[in-house]
Formats: sequence, structure tokens, C-alpha cells
Amino acid sequence: MIVVRVELHSAITGRITELARAHICNIGGTATKGNYSVSTLRGRDKEAFDRRVVQRSGEVRDYPRLSVHVWHLVARALIAMGYAGKAEQAQQSDLERAG
Repeated sequence: MIVVRVELHSAITGRITELARAHICNIGGTATKGNYSVSTLRGRDKEAFDRRVVQRSGEVRDYPRLSVHVWHLVARALIAMGYAGKAEQAQQSDLERAG
């Protein structure tokens, strides 16, 4: 599993705050083309992310695993979950706070 964390490193306080977390899980494919289950977790801090409540999910299929950098996989994962393009508008599930 690939874990992508977005962290804020404060230049003022030196504090590190986790702002977002995503999981990219290999679910098969071939040696050259991969299939992945992708999800982002609900919350705005480490404690909430550690509860592993899924915010959005999707799949990336036929990803050329050895021929392009992993950042392309991250970009495809975000697109598969609707974080780019016309769906850039906030969705209701984005606006709900984790309890």
C-alpha cells in the first residue's frame, strides 16, 4: 500500500500538522500494468485519519507501473476520486466534519 500524506510544516511554530491522507492499494494487474483501489480518509488531523473512515474512493486501472513516476499514479488516483476537472466543486461529503 502507498500512503500519501499532506503535511503543513509551520515556519512560525515548527509544528507539523497532517492535513490529508490517501491510500493507494495494489489490487492486481500484470508486471507492467497495475490496478489499484484508491481512497482518501475523512478528517483534518492524524487522530481522525487513524480512524480510517473513507471520504472518497475509486480505482485506477492499467497504470503503467514501471514506465512513469509514482506522482502520475497519485494524480490518476485523485482524478478517479473526483478531485479534478468538473468535479472540483466541493461535494457534500467534503463538507461533513468527522465526529
